[in-house]
Amino acid sequence: METNVGIVLFEDAEELDFVGPWEVFGMAARRQPDLKPFTVSERGGTVRCAKGMRVVADHSFADAPRIDVLLVPGGQGTRREVSNRAMIDWIARVAPGCRWVTSVCTGALLLVEAGPARGRQVTTHWGFVETLRARGDATVRDDVRYVRDGNVVTAAGVSAGIDMSLWLVGQLYDPAFARHVQRWMEYDPAPPYTAAA
Repeated sequence: METNVGIVLFEDAEELDFVGPWEVFGMAARRQPDLKPFTVSERGGTVRCAKGMRVVADHSFADAPRIDVLLVPGGQGTRREVSNRAMIDWIARVAPGCRWVTSVCTGALLLVEAGPARGRQVTTHWGFVETLRARGDATVRDDVRYVRDGNVVTAAGVSAGIDMSLWLVGQLYDPAFARHVQRWMEYDPAPPYTAAA
């Protein structure tokens, strides 16, 4: 059975928040053909990201396939998207059917607003911790690269999404495979599973 990884895009999304995880899942998919990463945005088509990168979403909300792993990036666009009912309602509708619901950076704001992260432990970019705490809807941790609470996994800023995604690959398959993906990527700052036997 296929494992579909749906990576959400929106205007002003932070590039590495989704490109880093895309690299992890894309590299893993070369050896695990059941793993199917794709991008999805509200209307499909081209999305302009925070630093000017333009990305063409594979799907719109209307035609997205079933999603097993949902990943919501952060970026300045989250401040607008938190009030976008189409975005928030879609996350709220899709999340209950997902095996994992995840975010990177300020994407946690959207998961809290939509419901999946409400009342949970989450993390976000260090510069957004107090803003998210002030909402009072979640317990926001600032001492971790990523945190899991049930099936909700949130990563701190930008590059932490790579660590989280490697951890998720270890959960979907096994830690040894996640270590191989990390090696194939030449990613070695302080990756997960390196201390495990």
